[in-house]
Amino acid sequence: MSFSSVGSTMLAGEVKFPRAAKAQHCTSRVSGLKVAAAVSAPSAPVDSRKPAATGGVKHAMTLTEKILAKHSDNTRLQPGANIWTNVDKLLTHDVCGPGTFGIFEKEFGAGAQVWDPEKVIIIPDHYIFTSDPRANRNVDILRDMVAKYGIKYFYDITDRSDFRANPDYKGVCHIAMAQEGHCLPGEVMFGTDSHTCNAGAFGQFASGIGNTDAGFILGTGKLLIKVPPSIRFVLDGEMPPYLLAKDLILQIIGEITVAGGTYKAMEFSGEAIAAMSMEERMTICNMVVEAGAKNGICPPDAITFDYVQQRTDAPYEAVHADAGANYVEEYRFDVSKIEPLVAAPHSPDNRKKAAECSNVNIDRVYIGSCTGGKTEDFIAAAKLMHKAGGKVKVPTYLVPATQKVWMDVYGMPVPGCDGKTASQIFQEAGCDTPASPSCAACLGGPKDTYARMNKPEVCVSTTNRNFPGRMGHKDGQVYLASPYTAAASALTGRVADPRDFL
Repeated sequence: MSFSSVGSTMLAGEVKFPRAAKAQHCTSRVSGLKVAAAVSAPSAPVDSRKPAATGGVKHAMTLTEKILAKHSDNTRLQPGANIWTNVDKLLTHDVCGPGTFGIFEKEFGAGAQVWDPEKVIIIPDHYIFTSDPRANRNVDILRDMVAKYGIKYFYDITDRSDFRANPDYKGVCHIAMAQEGHCLPGEVMFGTDSHTCNAGAFGQFASGIGNTDAGFILGTGKLLIKVPPSIRFVLDGEMPPYLLAKDLILQIIGEITVAGGTYKAMEFSGEAIAAMSMEERMTICNMVVEAGAKNGICPPDAITFDYVQQRTDAPYEAVHADAGANYVEEYRFDVSKIEPLVAAPHSPDNRKKAAECSNVNIDRVYIGSCTGGKTEDFIAAAKLMHKAGGKVKVPTYLVPATQKVWMDVYGMPVPGCDGKTASQIFQEAGCDTPASPSCAACLGGPKDTYARMNKPEVCVSTTNRNFPGRMGHKDGQVYLASPYTAAASALTGRVADPRDFL
């Protein structure tokens, strides 16, 4: 692999792999864990002297600030600054892609060209396996735009009757972006999907935008944004065997509420983050938008570099936060004290312990989406079902995020399960056959969408939102949960604590 200056100095005075500054904080006991109150590090004393003529005074920056500084040709940035940032990647899909190109053509005029056809990634994934003519037409429009502007990365699907007949088709855009090597440390990525923040797991700035901003990026490769202040979340301790990253992000969102991260960067660090796989870090960063955040981000490390190196030889420059950087708030968690959680209807911050909801009968379970449909999510669900034995008591729908995940479900032996694959375990447990990779029922979609809630049912889901109507019927009730909790609930027919089986 060829990459330049990974973890090295990119800005004057930049520190390689620094330890984060320890902020002053108050602590209180919440749900069996310590949370630091919102107190930022003390400011340095004001010095009225001018900088020496030989150089400037170093300004410590957070991970997000440093990335944006590099991409706006600034040596220092502070929250609230309005900057023009250069963009490394623009992502769009079948729902927003046609509108994005429509705005681009209207505003830049006939004959205008995309700023860089190799930096635009188009991944149909939302409304794919449907007979809805308008949804199908969206993909046709994208195909026309790709041909017109010479877009290099278009993961097309032409035969919807069998996704395997389409070698270019991938599935859910955020997971495909990672698997195809488009997520790189230190880069700036925007996408016409709110869960573009998923890519922050790679130590890059990644944020969702609307079609108008995306149309502007198509023409210029730049975007005017305000630098967000950063909140630091330090997750220490050893993860219990019954917890997954989904429990941690539900804990955090329940703590700060769906408005607690509004237009802020949520930066994650600590022993628990360092020990996580890339897929689990993706789960954490994926849901920061459910707290209103501009972006989520994890510091890149050897786990990050290894994942990237296996998928691309594209160059990149990793960035790390400075010691002494200012965070508007800091929260500290001992993950060993967290219990399995759910977000009860109808908000991702309606945090409850799974055990407290054991009297809630359910009608179905859904395992899938960019949040909970990755390989490790299905492996976790299969592991619990194998250990528990028995059959599911409610319809259990399985939607692998991508073709790669689908192949893993069918071809990868689940550790500690007698050589069985996840698909074999699911079949023995009576689950529905794993479906074609896509976003499917995560956001409802046309009425013929697989596993859509077309009547008012109660569902335990590994997805990311549970607002009224999110998965279809406006009177449906969705409990957001980890793959462990979803699997345990499928086996009992009610919201269940996975510790009953693990």
